[in-house]
Amino acid sequence: QVQLVESGGDSVQAGGSLKLSCAASGSTNNVYYMAWFRQVPGKEREGVASIYTRDDGIRLADSVKGRFSIFRDNAKSTLYLHMNSLKPDDTGMYYCAAAVRSGIPGTPLQHFGYDYWGQGTQVTVSS
Repeated sequence: QVQLVESGGDSVQAGGSLKLSCAASGSTNNVYYMAWFRQVPGKEREGVASIYTRDDGIRLADSVKGRFSIFRDNAKSTLYLHMNSLKPDDTGMYYCAAAVRSGIPGTPLQHFGYDYWGQGTQVTVSS
């Protein structure tokens, strides 16, 4: 079992920055992928950024390239998402996810490959 707790969501103006954190606990040694997803009501959960824990390989959604970065602190078992140049379209509930399979179905930015989810943290960007 892996427990994930997100924090850092807030309301900001367009152009601002936020840093989201995801504290992981439990059987974290079994985690192969960690990722950030976001969702707005009525839309499918969208992959934002992922990291492969074995080699720190990163994937970013095209919509956030150049603005967002993902990284993890192994000592703190924490995953981060740095978000810069925020836009109103970045508004949503942001979820942290973990996959405990080395071969996940789909791509690392597709939600159905993940086994554990946090409760989410809200990000609101106003124009």
